[in-house]
Amino acid sequence: MPLPTTRLLGTLVFLSILTGCALYYGHRLDQRYGTSDPARFDRPPSPHAAPDYWRDVKPILDGRCVVCHGCYDAPCQANLASYQGITRGARKEVVYDASRLIATEPTRMFFDARTNAEWRSKGFYPMLNERAATPEANREGGVMYRLLRLKRAHPLPAGAVLPKDHFDFSLDRSQQCPAIEEMDRFEERFPQWGMPFALPGLSDREHETLTRWIEAGAPYREPDMLPAAFQKRIAEWERFLNGDSLKARLMARYVFEHWFLGHLYFEDLPGQAHFQLVRSKTPPGQPIEVIARPRPFDDPGIDRVYYRLRRSIETPLAKTQMPYALSAERMGRLKAWFLDAPYEVTGLPSYAPEAASNPFITFQQIPVNARYRLMLEEARFTLMGFIKGPVCRGQTALNVITDHFWVMFAAPDPEHAENDAEFLAKEARNLNLPAERESTARLLSWLHYNRLEADYLQAKSRYLNERFGARNPLMLKTLWDGDGRNPNAALTVFRHFDSATVVQGLIGERPQTVMVIGYPLLERIHYLLVAGYDVFGNAGHQLATRLYFDFMRMEGELNFLALLPRAARQGVRDHWYRGASKEHIEYFRVTDTYYAQETGVGFKTQDPLAELYAMMKAYAAPVSTERYAIARSGLTGAALRSLTDLSRIRGRAISHLPEASFLTVRGAAGSDYHFTLLSNSAHSNVAELLGDDKRRLPDEDDLSVVNGFVGAYPNAFFVVKAEDLAVFVDAVRRLASEADVQALLARFGIRRTDERFWTHSDALTDAYRRWAPREAAVFDYNRFENR
Repeated sequence: MPLPTTRLLGTLVFLSILTGCALYYGHRLDQRYGTSDPARFDRPPSPHAAPDYWRDVKPILDGRCVVCHGCYDAPCQANLASYQGITRGARKEVVYDASRLIATEPTRMFFDARTNAEWRSKGFYPMLNERAATPEANREGGVMYRLLRLKRAHPLPAGAVLPKDHFDFSLDRSQQCPAIEEMDRFEERFPQWGMPFALPGLSDREHETLTRWIEAGAPYREPDMLPAAFQKRIAEWERFLNGDSLKARLMARYVFEHWFLGHLYFEDLPGQAHFQLVRSKTPPGQPIEVIARPRPFDDPGIDRVYYRLRRSIETPLAKTQMPYALSAERMGRLKAWFLDAPYEVTGLPSYAPEAASNPFITFQQIPVNARYRLMLEEARFTLMGFIKGPVCRGQTALNVITDHFWVMFAAPDPEHAENDAEFLAKEARNLNLPAERESTARLLSWLHYNRLEADYLQAKSRYLNERFGARNPLMLKTLWDGDGRNPNAALTVFRHFDSATVVQGLIGERPQTVMVIGYPLLERIHYLLVAGYDVFGNAGHQLATRLYFDFMRMEGELNFLALLPRAARQGVRDHWYRGASKEHIEYFRVTDTYYAQETGVGFKTQDPLAELYAMMKAYAAPVSTERYAIARSGLTGAALRSLTDLSRIRGRAISHLPEASFLTVRGAAGSDYHFTLLSNSAHSNVAELLGDDKRRLPDEDDLSVVNGFVGAYPNAFFVVKAEDLAVFVDAVRRLASEADVQALLARFGIRRTDERFWTHSDALTDAYRRWAPREAAVFDYNRFENR
């Protein structure tokens, strides 16, 4: 075996050289600036005459650095969304690793370590200088400054498409994560990889501000105290969530397991202060001692858990922002559903994984209506958990959904709630979820859940056919109408290849699929993809999660198909699953196996699917928002007609467009109108784990043009004068090659190397905040294309 031996020897020699270089440079730094002290930034210096972190530094970091360095998919785990993330540093290991055989240690900000020394023990290395506190040492001994300086020394060619053999923008690209001991070699090998990476550099003013701050030792002060009104609201909610009765304690556990990812805010108070609901060892009135476990239902290790509101000081990111309003009305509804309702809690449930991972066991004592209402009334927030939570990347959750689908919900039915509860109690074991195996599962463990789902669907089929017979058929009124006031009754989900967005309302005329979701399915989605998912889990855990969601998606689609005439259901389902493996979806294959009754919906045409789409839109219209309609943008006349024409383009031309683009239409008076272009890629089916590109149907692609901003990861920027909009639309209609796309971008686009990039980025962020002040946050440019 001479070749592998030679390669192994070469690899060892190369690693030895790198290690030797790192040791040499580390020794040289120690000689010049002293030894590193990880605790230095646990006690940051006071600002004095240096730039203030909150006023001067943070706005620059937010607009130029956090746009790539935030949350779990930040390159090198360098999360710059908070001062604590900056001082934590970076780590060479990636979070999203589909090849892990064993679950890895979690590295969540503000949870899994309290000091920088603890982060160093977890493999993080500093980005700021931790040696002698002199201006020179703070510059030369810190990765952050060196990378900023490198960009100044080697700016990118303005407006150019960067060479693909030197700049890799793929989602799972290999990353260079140099520690300070490796910076000299990094600068020699990658002179154009200064920060911001593959984007224009900072302005002179921005660079000078950050340099002065770094030279001063990166001073920091604690954020200003919250006003008394906030303190009062916090005390009210913590008192409510920490009642002593068994009912109150079980309610609080249920609420926490559904709100733990939320960015909670007080609806009646001004400002942008957000809070996170956490489990603490300490009661209200004492400093929070967070219980840091991977999942919200993991054993806390203590007898009494307290639920506390912890202020979030991280920069809000569009890819994770999940605002949730707290108000007196909401507290009143929770009290009515969970505390005043006539039921009894005889004991608190276990935290054992096999029980705690199954909400139908854990919360069996709480009425189904209360549980469903908590999730349903904020259904967009509930679904955002798997759109914006840690599961929301790549194949774990996203290639299991189509690019454009609608979601509606089964109406709460108090009359049958008791029967529903009895059915769920009987089927509780068939509703077990992969999280019962915690974070390290066997690769084939999903087969077990395949069998459980088959058994559950057979039982559910019997139950549906008994409950919705000829005298009580499924009708449109079976769908939740939002109680005549709630826009969460109808949602649209857009998938942008490796990210997704959920919005209120039924957008478009013909979605690729539709899901109708009732309480059991909504709860299982949450506990599979949100509460039970561990982003640090192994490949078996991730595979079981992805494949199990296949079952859930198909179950939701079958619920929708049951509204169609019996004769039409199979054809629609077969069209949605063209070419899908028969073995993979056998028990979903024949729709009549699931629901054998005729629909109660009256149809008048030979195209019942299109008719049902139209009826659903009309049914949801009284509570649907119009904010995404292009007619609401303010554009009129020829420009509005051109945008309408753009939205009607179908076929291969659309396949050449980026997945999600922000289009700015510039009016004659200088006013800007902002839209999102969503390229909806068609597939023969989404029931297969691999080969996504082999199932593409570009002739069936279409384009959604929506008013405002949809998506956290824009792939492209277009700026078009209103009088040129017809020309832009015609150019899109004629797209037939990569050369055509590049010509379109050359005329109307702002490439990632464009000198206007940051100015336009700032304008978009400001416009987003005006358009959606509670939801708006920092966009992420990790997926911005290089074309």
